[in-house]
Amino acid sequence: MPLRGDNIDTDRIIPARFLKAITFDGLGDHVFEDDRAAMPDHPFSNPAYQQARILLANDNFGSGSSREHAPQALKRWGIEACLGESFSEIFRGNSLAIGLPCVTAPPDDIVRLMVLVETNPATQLALSLSDRTVTVDGHRIPIDVADPVRDAFLTGTWDATGMLLDEFEVVRAVASRVPYIRGF
Repeated sequence: MPLRGDNIDTDRIIPARFLKAITFDGLGDHVFEDDRAAMPDHPFSNPAYQQARILLANDNFGSGSSREHAPQALKRWGIEACLGESFSEIFRGNSLAIGLPCVTAPPDDIVRLMVLVETNPATQLALSLSDRTVTVDGHRIPIDVADPVRDAFLTGTWDATGMLLDEFEVVRAVASRVPYIRGF
């Protein structure tokens, strides 16, 4: 799904009025709610992109606040990866924490991909973190992803909570030695 525009901030991705719940359930229904109301042809309203799993973005996507709800909303809408020119560091970190890869490619490649998908919304992109490529119509385009981030996704170590839960007896043992934690 092509989403044109630089400096798209987290307030636009998920407006603040949807942050009142104690879970992230339902956030996907409100992704870009205000933009979609103002622009009926917004990509998130376009039926041709309803099955999109890769979001194409321009420069500094996810800027603004440290709102972790923004990547949650995208993921709950159905986005499984973001490919852009650049991302806010906080947005990228919040995305990593929920298993949503944010990878980059040069601006010219992003624009070419956007034009290709806008021309033919059924275009299939395949993003490979292991190969560091996105493939479209048999052409491979290199993507950039930091080694530690790539390794975290390939090994599953991006899921810190899951790792803690897998070894919860270790957590209990450490907690039992901490004098100010009782009954944990």
